[in-house]
Amino acid sequence: MTSETAHKNRFQRVLIKLSGEALMGTEDYGIDPAVLKRIAEEIRDLIEHGVQVAVVIGGGNIFRGAGLAAKGMDRVSADQMGMLATVINAIAIQDALEREGLFARVMSAIKINQVCEDYIRRRAIRHLEKGRVVVLAAGTGNPFFTTDSAASLRAIEIGAQLMIKATKVDGVYSADPAKDPHATRYDRLDYDTVLDQKLAVMDATAVVLCRDNKMPLRVVDMTNPGAFVRAALGENVGTLVTTAD
Repeated sequence: MTSETAHKNRFQRVLIKLSGEALMGTEDYGIDPAVLKRIAEEIRDLIEHGVQVAVVIGGGNIFRGAGLAAKGMDRVSADQMGMLATVINAIAIQDALEREGLFARVMSAIKINQVCEDYIRRRAIRHLEKGRVVVLAAGTGNPFFTTDSAASLRAIEIGAQLMIKATKVDGVYSADPAKDPHATRYDRLDYDTVLDQKLAVMDATAVVLCRDNKMPLRVVDMTNPGAFVRAALGENVGTLVTTAD
């Protein structure tokens, strides 16, 4: 792809959904500094290509609300703990981005003013327009909603042109490729197919939000160097999920 074509196909504003587990790297718990650095470098490359970047981060490397609830904890309390875990991860990402020379702002859906800003849509958009990376924490601020749903909601709210879901596999498969050697990878899907076949892309609420608001999603392998940039430049990397034609 020539630089002229890449510029033509470039998405101006993207939202990246990162799972908390992605930050663990090869560890069993917590945050791997090497993974943080690699993510920050990838986002720096996006900024250098003129792309405005927002990030939604999960908290599963510290606490996962649904998992705690399944073991007997009150679901609301468990989800609130999960929201706080995402704030911890967001601050870590902000620090890594700043060490790469970027300007970053953490914005939380729950009030925690001594460590980050409240999420206000117009302010988030203004940060993006000024070239700052906006790291969105605490999900939607409500229990019973996943950070996938939060990512879909925020992508729509801020007017992102593409949502990138960073995973550890190179797209969406018909089955778990780690368990089924015959699983096939899709280059392109529509949201109705994802729902009908119950493919493991995002939870149903997140999928419906994207479908109804015509938000394209590209699922990429975050361990593949340059995947974020290639997705933002419109290249055929991973799996693209869109509304049906």
